[in-house]
Amino acid sequence: MDEQQWLAERFEESRTHLGAVAYRMLGSQAEADDAVQDAWLRFSRSDTSGVANLRGWLTTIVARVCLNMLQSRRSRREEPLDEHVPDPVDGIDPERQAILADSVGSALLVVLDTLVPAERLSFVLHDMFAVPFSEIAPIVERSPAATRQLASRARRRVQGTPTTPTDLTRQRAVVEAFLAASRNGDFDALLALLDPDVVLRADLAAVQAAAARRAAGAPALAEEVHGAAAVVDTFSGRARAAQPALIDGAMGAVWAPRGTPRVVFNFTIIAGKIVAIDLLSDPELVGGLDITIIGDVPAGMDS
Repeated sequence: MDEQQWLAERFEESRTHLGAVAYRMLGSQAEADDAVQDAWLRFSRSDTSGVANLRGWLTTIVARVCLNMLQSRRSRREEPLDEHVPDPVDGIDPERQAILADSVGSALLVVLDTLVPAERLSFVLHDMFAVPFSEIAPIVERSPAATRQLASRARRRVQGTPTTPTDLTRQRAVVEAFLAASRNGDFDALLALLDPDVVLRADLAAVQAAAARRAAGAPALAEEVHGAAAVVDTFSGRARAAQPALIDGAMGAVWAPRGTPRVVFNFTIIAGKIVAIDLLSDPELVGGLDITIIGDVPAGMDS
């Protein structure tokens, strides 16, 4: 087998994944196809001898192509022509994909179109495809910390998408059940509320605050925790004094001693399951959120 044939086979193995990345970036199937084709041309002319992770490298190539297309589109003030209809995402079974498409597909793509290119790229790569900020940063020409902030701003815009009163009622029921189970250390109840692939993300301020309290027996906290069991282990007992709250119009929770929000818990809920929890403790980030506390403080815990 010659080198070109080998490269073509490796590329085809990742084509579905690359198409999903490009479509989430661009919101247009035609443009996504063009981006994947451009990535192939670049890949086929590259020296891959020193590349350890071809799939990750290809994802980076597609991301760079998409970023250029988004920037060009923005400079011309153009909108994608395709209707926003999500395609299957690589690695998700058809039933789960149907739930995702119904819950966040078209609405999410509409919101993504309001983001600046660097925010959109950071959010899509990290939140949808689990690419580390250290790998996204060179693409958007920012530091990893600044890239994290880009994704955080995008996430707040996405989570601030208007919801109906019925949606909020359902979300509140899930959040309140989660907080009650956390306070009571009810492992099984927490597991029942979490998607198996749930991810817990914490900002640097929250991680540092948890590390400072480790000597007093506080649970450890990493920047990212994946999987229901790991999230339960990390979260159990952590939200004992948290209260339900509206966070930029979406249901979440806050720890607000004496009525001042100090820690924010953003929940992403799909089909009655929590698929993501974002833990924010940075004063600047928390201060920039529109927060309405709607729950009572558990007795003896407002401190």
